[in-house]
Amino acid sequence: MAQTVLSPQTSFHRTVFLTGDKSISHRALMFSALKKQTTLISGLSEAADPMSTRTVLAQLGVSIRKKGEIWEVKGVGRTGFKPFSGVLDVGNSGTTIRLMSGILAGQPFVSELTGDSSIRKRPMNRIIRPLTQMGAGIESVNEGRAPLKITGTSRLAAIDHTMEVSSAQVKSCILLAGLYTKEKTIVREKVKTRDHTERMLNLTTVEKDGYFVTESSSSHEFDLPDITVPGDPSSAAFWAVAGCLVPNSLVRIENVLLNPTRTGFIDVLKQMGADLTVTVTGECQKEPVGTLEIRSSSLKGVTIAGEIIPNVIDEIPVLAVAAAFADGITEIRGAEELRVKECDRISAIVQNLKAMGGEAEEFKDGMKITGTGKLTGAVIETFHDHRIAMSFAIASLAASGETRIQNSDCVKISYPAFWEILAGNS
Repeated sequence: MAQTVLSPQTSFHRTVFLTGDKSISHRALMFSALKKQTTLISGLSEAADPMSTRTVLAQLGVSIRKKGEIWEVKGVGRTGFKPFSGVLDVGNSGTTIRLMSGILAGQPFVSELTGDSSIRKRPMNRIIRPLTQMGAGIESVNEGRAPLKITGTSRLAAIDHTMEVSSAQVKSCILLAGLYTKEKTIVREKVKTRDHTERMLNLTTVEKDGYFVTESSSSHEFDLPDITVPGDPSSAAFWAVAGCLVPNSLVRIENVLLNPTRTGFIDVLKQMGADLTVTVTGECQKEPVGTLEIRSSSLKGVTIAGEIIPNVIDEIPVLAVAAAFADGITEIRGAEELRVKECDRISAIVQNLKAMGGEAEEFKDGMKITGTGKLTGAVIETFHDHRIAMSFAIASLAASGETRIQNSDCVKISYPAFWEILAGNS
């Protein structure tokens, strides 16, 4: 069992060039496979989750090779996937199992998908119901959870689906299945979730009757040239909070994806009083990209709720750490989706904040954190969740005393370079 021991810092100076965004990396691999041409991808995240997507695609007959720093994907087209005789293992990747289910629903063969113990606990009825409505046969032997057995068909029926939960994974799954329907498949969402699928596939979203409406069908054509993956803003959030919390700090983060559906953590930190500057430097893969500069800041408590929640769902763990050092109360509501992530993140955050001497109260859909301006080093239980591990590693930098992060190697799921950058070795 890996354990990382950390001590408080009197200053924190880093220039971080971010590795490729995990969400876009998944999609770059999948959408390249849906073409019949070869696509070159640079900046691809080589974290465990995107590599699970790579493995699954390779098992379905897609050639994916790394040449130097560039990944080459020889696409097979929408109907060129080959059946795999074994069980497709997505590891810890919810994005892989949900998006690939949309693609496999449109294939005329049977596929089986599973993952690790965390994946087998995560809710899949949110994709099972719409895909079944479209004509795919889906069996779950675990009450709406993985493993999933998908009997696909090349004659999926279009649906008009209103999202029950705000989830870009569910939305993307249905839109990908829509690429195998003759009529238009329509997805409606009340709150706009991350839109990388729409941007990369040139899908149009319009606001209508209070919804964000996106359509896809088998007649939809998309031009996917060679891809450069911009840096992961979810990774940037850890360094931004470190820059805020540690005295005498200056953190510069380069190559940050600045898609407005991914920058809610910046808005929250600014609302808390962070000394944070955003500079847009260009565009990458139809996405704005830029730099962040953060200095030590005196933070105040805020309310995080409503439409911003889908935009910050992955960053709430580290924002909760920031709240523990802020002046006043921070309340997070409407974030029940945190219960069904890699672990129950609401419970994990509150448990670990209390272990460090923080004041936190758990709600069904969130938490209340009373900022005391200080935390004390403790043994942190990560529950094998990469974002819990990294968030409380950041907490350790501003805490008093020694902090021990249990199962610290789980960060490889999304950010293998995290510990090296934290130590100042990269």
